[in-house]
Amino acid sequence: MSEEGERIAKRIARAGICSRRDAERLIVEGKVSLDGKVLTSPAVLVTELSVIKVAGKLLPTIEATRLWRYHKPKGVVTTHKDPQGRPTLFERLPPDLPRVISIGRLDLNSEGLLLLTNDGALARRLELPSNGWLRRYRVRVHGAIDPRALLQLAKGVTVDGVTYGGVEATLDSTKGANSWLTMSLKEGKNREIRKLVEHLGADVNRLIRLSYGPFQLGYLEPGHVEEVPARILRDQIGAGAGAPPAREKRKPRTAKPDAK
Repeated sequence: MSEEGERIAKRIARAGICSRRDAERLIVEGKVSLDGKVLTSPAVLVTELSVIKVAGKLLPTIEATRLWRYHKPKGVVTTHKDPQGRPTLFERLPPDLPRVISIGRLDLNSEGLLLLTNDGALARRLELPSNGWLRRYRVRVHGAIDPRALLQLAKGVTVDGVTYGGVEATLDSTKGANSWLTMSLKEGKNREIRKLVEHLGADVNRLIRLSYGPFQLGYLEPGHVEEVPARILRDQIGAGAGAPPAREKRKPRTAKPDAK
C-alpha cells in the first residue's frame, strides 16, 4: 500500500470479501462504512488504520494471497447460491478452506480446471484478457468439422453480432459423428466455445478446461481441490503465463460428496 493509501474497493477485494466490482456496488448501496460513516461512493482512499465495515461486520485481516486448483465436475453451478436449487461449487468445497472466489466461471455442463483464490483483486487481474493467459480446452463435438473452418477461427469471427478474438483450434480425432478438438483462447466470453462450434455447424457435447495460463488440470480428480504452493504462485504470477507448471506434492482434498 502506498503512503497515500489505496482505493477502498481494492482493499475490500484484497480481504477476500468479493471482487472489486462487487465491492463498488456494495458501497453505492450504502453497505460499507469507513470510520463509522456510511459511504455512497467508492472514490475513497484508506490506510491500514482505517476501520472498515461491510454489512455491519468489521473487515477481516488481510491474509496472504492463496490460490487453489479445483476440478469442477459437470452439473455443478459456479455460484454461491442457485435459485433453481442446483448443486453449487462453493457448497461442495472442504470446510477448512477460507472464503474463496472463483477466477472466471465454468457453466453448468462444463468441467475441468477452475482456479479459486482468497484475493478478490487477484481474481479480477487474472480474469482480464490483457494478461495474455491462454485457457485451453478439450472439446468433444457432434457433427462434421471442416479443418479449414477451424483455421479461420484464428483470425477472429463475428457471430450474431458478437466479435470473438482469435481462437487456436485443432481437430484431434474423429470417430463416427463425434470429433475431439483442442481449443485455446484468451477472452473467454460467455459460452464462447459453444457458440463458435455452433457457428461451424456442430454441437458441443463435452467441454473440459485443461489449463488456465500456467496452471494445469493435470491428474486432479473431479471434485478435488489442491492448493498451489506459495513459491509456485509467486513464480508464475510474476513470470507470466509461459512457464510450464511445477510438480505439486500436496495431497489433494475432496470436496463434499453429493447429497443422496
